[in-house]
Amino acid sequence: MKRLLAIICALMVSVGVAAQSSNADTKPQADPSRQLQKLVQFYRYLVGFYIDEVDSEQLVEDAIVKMLSDLDPHSNYIDADEMKGVREDFDGSFSGIGVEFRVMDDTIRVVNTIAGGPSAEVGVMPNDRIITIDGQSVIGVEQSKVPSLLRGKEGTKVDIEIARHGEPRPLGFTIVRRQIPITTVDAAYMITPTTAYIKVNRFARKTMEEFREAMESMPQAKQLILDLRGNGGGLIDPAIEMASYFLPKGSAVVSTEGRVIPTETYSARTDGKFLKGKVVVLIDETSASASEIVSGALQDWDRATIIGRPSFGKGLVQRQIPMVDGSAVRLTVARYHTPTGRVIQRPFEKGKREEYYANLMKRLTGDYAVDSVALDTLPKYKTLVKGRTVYGGGGIMPDITTPIDTSDYTDYWAELSRRGVLAEYVVNHLDTHRAELQAQYATDDAFVAQFEVSDAMIEALAQFAEAKGIARRDEQMAISRESIAEVVKALIAQRLWNTTAYFKVVNRTSPVVERAINILSE
Repeated sequence: MKRLLAIICALMVSVGVAAQSSNADTKPQADPSRQLQKLVQFYRYLVGFYIDEVDSEQLVEDAIVKMLSDLDPHSNYIDADEMKGVREDFDGSFSGIGVEFRVMDDTIRVVNTIAGGPSAEVGVMPNDRIITIDGQSVIGVEQSKVPSLLRGKEGTKVDIEIARHGEPRPLGFTIVRRQIPITTVDAAYMITPTTAYIKVNRFARKTMEEFREAMESMPQAKQLILDLRGNGGGLIDPAIEMASYFLPKGSAVVSTEGRVIPTETYSARTDGKFLKGKVVVLIDETSASASEIVSGALQDWDRATIIGRPSFGKGLVQRQIPMVDGSAVRLTVARYHTPTGRVIQRPFEKGKREEYYANLMKRLTGDYAVDSVALDTLPKYKTLVKGRTVYGGGGIMPDITTPIDTSDYTDYWAELSRRGVLAEYVVNHLDTHRAELQAQYATDDAFVAQFEVSDAMIEALAQFAEAKGIARRDEQMAISRESIAEVVKALIAQRLWNTTAYFKVVNRTSPVVERAINILSE
């Protein structure tokens, strides 16, 4: 009961603020305090007199989720456990031991250690198997349970025992937990002698710090490919900063407009650091929210060419309301508009979330082609410098669209990816070949240029998959071989070096990246 009352008080405060801020012409609403009294009255009778015992905590959570489900697709409830992960994600760090792991064959495998991290410093190595944590066996532990065992308060100690290939007995390590960065810039390198490539996976508090460091590490860059594909958004402030990096002082980046939230425009506060170099931004159907703020602003100001597929269309401003138990409600309070006035949010019907996300799945699993009839139905806007036509209607429509290439897609490849077999195979392969590969290839560039996935490796992969319960389909393997081999090579590069090495591999054959390079060279 106390929890319900606390949550209701929090909501009443929010409702009260909204009511005080509303305009005189706002549609009259039922008295919120009377409705909340009704809810409390019902709850008391339910808990006090219902024939069976009820889980009051679950009742409250279910009620909140149900209320939000009848609103827009992005208003949602986050329970206390989920909020811990959300805070770490946005803060850009957590307190842990600095390993990337994967549970394979009921054992925690160390896939990689973070350079300079606490595990690397004491001698933990990739491919080590963690068998105990603080004296307790972790054989058979679920993947989802591992973070809570390895993470903890900064400065605390954790004892682990590992089994290592070639060592007759387990090795013991005492590791002091400390802050581990969660990076948002996946890759940064010179993709041509004058073109930088930067991949940003989301927008968190440290994103611009990472982005600026990446740009400053490549002073020879005269132009940039900014890859926001798969970037689902995050915090708005880093997005505004990133767009401002390419715009003159005073340029509008995004504006917000809501029923009770005052309209506000966010602009570049200073001249950007990269005002003259050419820019291409890559987006796809999973680029959302903050990604769309950046790509929309740069498109509206004719500052970048947008290449890829139409973005997700998530343009709702959300206010996060903390609850007393550590949970939170994210409530939509306004909409984002690009500098030309385009609404980023794609249309939706309240209460129809399944249909909303089913539309995304159609775009993910099928070819997307923009035809003239479809464009004719969309609102048209003019860019702010060159007066080019750009399109509204939700999401960001690229200047150049690139359909999904499904020519080598097979169910076999999809199953290998979906069940994580490719990644597991690579971990196993490196268990016996890591030292050999490190001796043969001194740098990731040498590996990218020279290493080839052999037929023997493909056969070993097929056998490994079969042992995991995936039936051989040699005809489908032949169709998908090149793409499967590329992913295997990229994963090996990532495990031996870093995520930049992964993208150095996959970008070599990407039609979207190739198109971007060609555009920049014109």
